Amino acid sequence: MSAQPPHAQTRLVSLDVLRGLDMLVIIGGAAIVRQLDLVWGGSFLGGMAHQLEHAEWHGFRFYDLIFPLFLFLSGASLPLSLERRMQAGAAKKPLVLSALRRALVLVLLGVLYNGALSLDGSELRYASVLGRIGLAWFGAALAVIFLSRRGQLRLIVGILLGYWAMLAWVPVPGWGAGDLTPGHNLTDWIDQQLLPGRLHRGDRDPEGILGILPAVATAMMGACAGRVLIEEAPSHRWRAIKLIVAGILAVGLAAIWHRFLPINKNLWTSSFALLCAGFSSWLLGITSYWLDGRERPKWVFPLLVIGANSITAYLLHRFLNFEGLANALFLTQGLSELVGALLLQWLLLWMLYRRGWFLRV
Repeated sequence: MSAQPPHAQTRLVSLDVLRGLDMLVIIGGAAIVRQLDLVWGGSFLGGMAHQLEHAEWHGFRFYDLIFPLFLFLSGASLPLSLERRMQAGAAKKPLVLSALRRALVLVLLGVLYNGALSLDGSELRYASVLGRIGLAWFGAALAVIFLSRRGQLRLIVGILLGYWAMLAWVPVPGWGAGDLTPGHNLTDWIDQQLLPGRLHRGDRDPEGILGILPAVATAMMGACAGRVLIEEAPSHRWRAIKLIVAGILAVGLAAIWHRFLPINKNLWTSSFALLCAGFSSWLLGITSYWLDGRERPKWVFPLLVIGANSITAYLLHRFLNFEGLANALFLTQGLSELVGALLLQWLLLWMLYRRGWFLRV
């Protein structure tokens, strides 16, 4: 836990605002939209609610972007932290140890999030969202520390192509090579053999072992985007336009790749990683175009409060029953209960923000 306020560090408003928007969807925004659809219905709300559910297997919906966007933004912070410390003369060993500590803490928090306090090892799920963020960010951090920028680009391409090759050509016992159906593919088979405890979907886990590789590429592509944000250019808007154009190109390439390797969040296929990096770059460019390099507009403050303490928001949403508390305080249910729960979460995060308490891992 750090008592240093966000504005006291070298930060970009766009990163915290977009991170806050991303987390807002998780801690209540999606649930509110789904409830609105139940209450009023209609094609517009129905379409929004549909996009706020994960695609079952192949395909893509907006909700599938939430996790990769957060990881992409974590990678985008690397040029603001590790690279600047290296430029200031920091030794590599302390940077590696610091990154490793952060990764291990996130892995442990992920296991705790999945129910480690129940002490039932057979039912405990060891793979987690926080664990994948920690390990993928650590992989990207190592690349930033030890590789040149050209070397990092080569590694991104190598990971994406190599993962595709493994899914297509490495035979899975009993199923052969290239079978991407649930439970039959290489990614799921490795989890079945190596992951202890419970798999999230019975015979597979969307946050399993092999999928960490393309997730590292996602974080590394985020690092490339973060580097664009702080590079010397005629204006911050020019940098933002570069991110938007790069995002559009990446989405186009991913759509073509989808014909040969389906976009699939559960497997975090290479085409999925590229698609999400494209959308993330596009969103970051738009947010930076509006917000960076100028006085911060007042309307972004609620998102800054969430984005500056995003890991805390994620954990609080898991361990505190805000819906029950809102029901007890406001004697309300349904939509108003969800809105009240979101407001209570924001107020708690705001109090932490006011006191300068931020979870830094």
